[in-house]
Amino acid sequence: QVQLVESGGGLVQAGGSLRLSCAASGTTSTNAGMGWFRQAPGKEREFVAAISGSIGITYYADSVKGRFTISRDNAKNTVYLQMNSLKPEDTAVYYCAADSTPWGSRAAYEYDYWGQGTQVTVSS
Repeated sequence: QVQLVESGGGLVQAGGSLRLSCAASGTTSTNAGMGWFRQAPGKEREFVAAISGSIGITYYADSVKGRFTISRDNAKNTVYLQMNSLKPEDTAVYYCAADSTPWGSRAAYEYDYWGQGTQVTVSS
């Protein structure tokens, strides 16, 4: 019943910034853990960031820590990913995911709902 819709992707030059949004609808709870993952062509899907639904604890992959920031607006049932200092290796389809628990997770298999993804392309 939960639907997730990502937006905000696009083409940006190295060093630039983008802000991704993920709007949730349906029966999702504002206490649900939320995560961002990404997958480049021919590459494995990897964890990017997560935020708990309980008290907003955040988690980041080492590759993005210090550059990306995850946040959420529970009133709008929306999670954001602010991406700064983008690098070509950040190029991927970015997916939003919702957990059935409030904890958040680094593991893709823990998530119950996924969005369709939004393309982020960083040129050199």
